[in-house]
Amino acid sequence: MSTVTISAQDINKLRQATGAGMMDCRKALTETNGDFEAAIDWLRKQGQKVAAKRSDREAKEGVVIAQTTADHKTGIVVCVSCETDFVSKNADFVAFGKSIADAAIANNVNNLEELMAVKIGELTVAGLVDEKLATIGEKIGVTKFQRVDAPYVASYIHGAYRIGVLVGLNKEAADAGKDVAMQIAALNPVAVDASSVPADVIAREKDIVMELMKQDPKMAGKPEEMLAKIAEGKMGVFFKEQTLTAQAFVKDSSKSVGDYLKESGDVVVTEFKRVALG
Repeated sequence: MSTVTISAQDINKLRQATGAGMMDCRKALTETNGDFEAAIDWLRKQGQKVAAKRSDREAKEGVVIAQTTADHKTGIVVCVSCETDFVSKNADFVAFGKSIADAAIANNVNNLEELMAVKIGELTVAGLVDEKLATIGEKIGVTKFQRVDAPYVASYIHGAYRIGVLVGLNKEAADAGKDVAMQIAALNPVAVDASSVPADVIAREKDIVMELMKQDPKMAGKPEEMLAKIAEGKMGVFFKEQTLTAQAFVKDSSKSVGDYLKESGDVVVTEFKRVALG
């Protein structure tokens, strides 16, 4: 029996992240001792299709800025967070976010720690954040940073600075880069292809598939070995839906993203980064 106190705030957070009902969210959090990630898996194991995936569950206000160097060899994406959409939609705050992204590009920054130490004028980025906090009167921060280096990097900002995407390509292909970045923003794949899906993600998905099959009356009595083979087959659906090159191309669902890239001149996606407010 869980000894963790499940608050209404916890339940509401899980509801917003997954779209599940209030009682189901309460049950999920209770069964998992308040572990948010485990609660999402618990809901999925009950057959529920959750509304959100992975890192997007950390919903905050702010702006996400993605941009590249002039030669498109390097791209960065930063998230500057705040507490309210009133602040995030303010032109001065957007400009503040862009100035930080500009500094990251100009100083060839590799990580968030380096970025916070970069100077813009007389102050470091960390100092400017503190100054802005005092001016605005609500908590702000540079909360996420990603970088991609490749022969060609495309950048894309979706919506009102809510999602930023970087796509590394094997060669210059501006149109393909933009199309693929839009695909990533819309469908949030977990990896470029099946071979690049992290082992822990595959194990997690297999565990959910196995649990769902065990609850299926049609699978009752089948040996574990047979269930494991069936689960392997079902993972094919996961790879098709959740890996970039296997996904149906959003602009033409008759072909996959991989097909589109090949038709675009054998363009290859070397890596991508997607940062979202949620």
